[in-house]
Amino acid sequence: MRHDGRQSDQLRPIEIARGFTKAVPGSVLIRAGDTHVLCTASIVEGVPTWREASGKGWLTAEYDMLPGSVQGRRERRRDGIDGRAQEIQRLIGRSLRMAVDMTRMGQRTIYLDCDVLQADGGTRTAAITGAYVALRDALAEGMRLEYWRDDVATAAVAAVSVGVVDGEVLLDLNYGEDVAAEVDCNLVMTDRDEWIEVQATGERSRFGDDQLARMLALGRAGIHQLFQAQKVALAEPSER
Repeated sequence: MRHDGRQSDQLRPIEIARGFTKAVPGSVLIRAGDTHVLCTASIVEGVPTWREASGKGWLTAEYDMLPGSVQGRRERRRDGIDGRAQEIQRLIGRSLRMAVDMTRMGQRTIYLDCDVLQADGGTRTAAITGAYVALRDALAEGMRLEYWRDDVATAAVAAVSVGVVDGEVLLDLNYGEDVAAEVDCNLVMTDRDEWIEVQATGERSRFGDDQLARMLALGRAGIHQLFQAQKVALAEPSER
C-alpha cells in the first residue's frame, strides 16, 4: 500500500474535462490526482518555412509550469524556456504527431499548448494524455470548417509514468515517489499497442530485463485504462 492508499498497479484518479476554455477548438483540463494540466489545441494557417515544400501540415507543442503550480513560486520565464520544459514539449509534440496523418491537413499547423496548473508528478504524461483529447476536438472542428474532408486522426495516444521505488515497480508516480525512485520510466503508446516512446533511466540504481519487462507490462495496463478514460471523455458532450 502506497502513501496515498493506492496499490502498486493503480492509477491516480483521472478526470478529463473537455471544453474547459472557449477560445480554441480543443481545450481540456486533465486531472491525474493532484496534477492538473490545461491542454489546448489551436489550428493556424500555414506551416514553418522548412515544411512548406512538403505540402504537408505540421503539429507542434509548447509546455510550461505556471508560477503557482508548485510550493513557493516558480519564476515566470520571460527570456525563453528552460531545458526541462523544452525536452518535455518536444516529447509531447513527437508523441502527438503519431496521432495524425499530416498529409491530409493541408498547409496548416496544430499547436498544442500544455500549461501545468498544479504539479504532483507525471506532468508530461498527463499533458500527452490530455492533449490527445484536445487534439481530437480540434480535428473535429477542422472537419466541420472543411479544412480537411476526411478524419486525419490515425491512432489514440496516451502516456504514463512507471518507476522502481524501494525495490518495487509502481505505476503512475506522484512527486514524492518520483523523487525517491531508483528507476524512472515514462511510456507513450498508441491504442494499437505500439510504443512511441520508452524513457527508462536508472536514477539511483541499475535495472535488469526483468524489471524493465515489469515496467512495460504495468505501463501498458495503465495506458489501456487511460485510453478508456479518453473514450469516455470524447463520448460525453463538451462543455464548450
